[in-house]
Amino acid sequence: MNLTDIVQRGWEVVLAGDFDTLVTDYAEEMTFIMPGQTDVLEGRQAFRDALDGLGQILPPGFEVTELRQLEGESEVVSIIEWKSEKVAASQLTVLFKFNGDKIYEERWFIDTEQWKIAF
Repeated sequence: MNLTDIVQRGWEVVLAGDFDTLVTDYAEEMTFIMPGQTDVLEGRQAFRDALDGLGQILPPGFEVTELRQLEGESEVVSIIEWKSEKVAASQLTVLFKFNGDKIYEERWFIDTEQWKIAF
């Protein structure tokens, strides 16, 4: 399985709400950097715990309308087209860094002012 397949499977299980399966693709000592780049979660368990509140950290009516992947050496970038109740259309990117077949860093890049307006 290539790295893009791992990331794509991750998006599919997130949309299905299967967070326990999602975290199996993450290293124990992983880092998650959220929109704004100042909020950081350290460790797979902290990341898993945060996923239980996913509905609260996404804007009302959040919907992924298109998803593309770009794979480099030991990394994948997801380009996500999305919309919500207050934002008709936008994009964000997520960088996944790998050590072997495990994600050790996930970093979101998003227009934080637009993200705030979406709420």
